[in-house]
Amino acid sequence: MAHIVAITSCPTGIAHTFMAAEGLQRGAESLGHTIKVETQGSVGAENTLTAADIAAAEVVIIAADTKVDLSRFIGKRIYETSTKAAIHDGAAVVKTALEQAKVQTVSSTGVDLVDRVAAAKAERAASVGGPYKHLMTGVSYMLPFVVAGGLLIALAFAFGGIYVYEDTNRGTLGWALFQIGAPSAFALMVPILAGFIAFSIADRPGLAPGMIGGMLASSTGSGFLGGIVAGFIAGYTTLWLNRNLNLPKTLAGLKPVLILPLLSSLVVGLLMIYVIGQPVSSALNALTAWLQSMEQSSALILGLILGAMMAFDMGGPVNKAAYTFATGLLASQVTTPMAAVMAAGMTPPLGLALATLLFKDRFTDEEREAGKAAAVLGISFITEGAIPFAAKDPFRVIPSIMVGSAVAGALSMVFGATLAVPHGGIFVLPIPNAVGNLPMYVVAIVAGTLVTAGMLYLLKRPITGVSVNRTTVASRSTAD
Repeated sequence: MAHIVAITSCPTGIAHTFMAAEGLQRGAESLGHTIKVETQGSVGAENTLTAADIAAAEVVIIAADTKVDLSRFIGKRIYETSTKAAIHDGAAVVKTALEQAKVQTVSSTGVDLVDRVAAAKAERAASVGGPYKHLMTGVSYMLPFVVAGGLLIALAFAFGGIYVYEDTNRGTLGWALFQIGAPSAFALMVPILAGFIAFSIADRPGLAPGMIGGMLASSTGSGFLGGIVAGFIAGYTTLWLNRNLNLPKTLAGLKPVLILPLLSSLVVGLLMIYVIGQPVSSALNALTAWLQSMEQSSALILGLILGAMMAFDMGGPVNKAAYTFATGLLASQVTTPMAAVMAAGMTPPLGLALATLLFKDRFTDEEREAGKAAAVLGISFITEGAIPFAAKDPFRVIPSIMVGSAVAGALSMVFGATLAVPHGGIFVLPIPNAVGNLPMYVVAIVAGTLVTAGMLYLLKRPITGVSVNRTTVASRSTAD
């Protein structure tokens, strides 16, 4: 007897999803096997597979007509088929799966820094939950719209000047690029943020009310702050209704496509218009006015704080809080925090890479080799490139990179550098108008990198028994 787990899913998420689950259930039982089936239907995932279920399973069956995330099943034998096959002959599907399923694998991690960074990011993502996870889901779906919109606006200014949006330029290439970037891509930023926060909470039924709440956040002037509030209200309202609204089976099909979106949209819409929109709009306007009127002293302090936050946990909640704050302000045309955050996020792996190059006696051969990959991650604005170094020597590495990132963020703010896009590293620097005050922005990044490397030289001690020219077994000196 084998223990099997399965997932079924169809595009509409109503009939075929559950018929396929029943087919697999009957088929497995007829062959003497046990099975647990997770249905990814229109009201979200039900009978969800736990880590223990997956660990105990001999084979995983995916009977789906939509894309299913397989990351949970790495190392397990997987067999993929359609819902139609499971409905038609579940026993045959089970028998074939046990015979033909293949192991889901990933590339060997070894000592490769890129693989270790990817593993650390995956582990961190799997460990978080609750509101933080929902917020990060919304941010991750929002980012492509912000990146595309920001770059298109920058290109529009490059082709048509800073007044390219005026009617006198209508029909020109620059005007067209601006229309794609600002009133289109950027306009979707807040609705996407709110919609996918709600999606993370309540699955597909939360998407429509979340996006509607996000549109109302934009129209009421409450911006990304209002979008975050709308997303959480829409998500938790939909989740509560889904769990507590019991309907006869004859009406169950209307629940995800009519009843839940209608009631949730009504709740979040009325709250945004009559209760939430105006106060949040006033708060956002006050924040925007303060940021735009900052003098050098306050800009210095904000840059220091944002920079230190970016390096503190290298992609964790504190890092993401600073990043989300800066990204959200792009919709309000406040772009100096975004520049400071990206500069501060690049310097930890860049500083480590430089230190492994200049101060070889303070790093093992493996660390010096990893430094080459850290440089690539750094210029790409992947702060997590510093995680393996910090995990190995946290009490020296983390203070070093925090000081360097604080310097980079502070200098970027003091220089008044601006950044129109939330990602890209050095690859966005050559794009016209993507970065304001580019020469001094580069100075800020270089300064942060040098300070990070210098701090590492001061805090780390030479390693005895390590040759900088050949591989040896390393051990820290007693003075360390």
